[in-house]
Amino acid sequence: MQSFFEILMLVLGIARFFIFAHFIMSWLINFQVLNIRQPLVSQIWYGLNRLLEPIYAPIRRFLPNMGGIDLAPLVALIGIYALEIILRNNVGLFL
Repeated sequence: MQSFFEILMLVLGIARFFIFAHFIMSWLINFQVLNIRQPLVSQIWYGLNRLLEPIYAPIRRFLPNMGGIDLAPLVALIGIYALEIILRNNVGLFL
C-alpha cells in the first residue's frame, strides 16, 4: 500500500506541474512573449487546455464571474495541496 500512496503523490505532483506550466504559459502569451501562431507553442498550449479543461470546468461553474480573471487554476492548486495534506496526515492507512 505504500507504493499506492507514492503513486497518488506522483499523480498530484504531475497535475500541479501542468497547472503551473499552463498558468505561466498563459501569462507569457498574454504579454506577447510567446506567439500562439508558432506551431510548437500552439501544440503545447492547446494540449494543456485539453488536459486541464476537465479540471477547470467544474470549478468555473461555482466561481463568480470575475471580469476576465480566471481563478480556476488557483482553486485547483489549493485543492491539490489539500489532497496532499490529507494523504500525508493519513499515511498510516497506507502502510
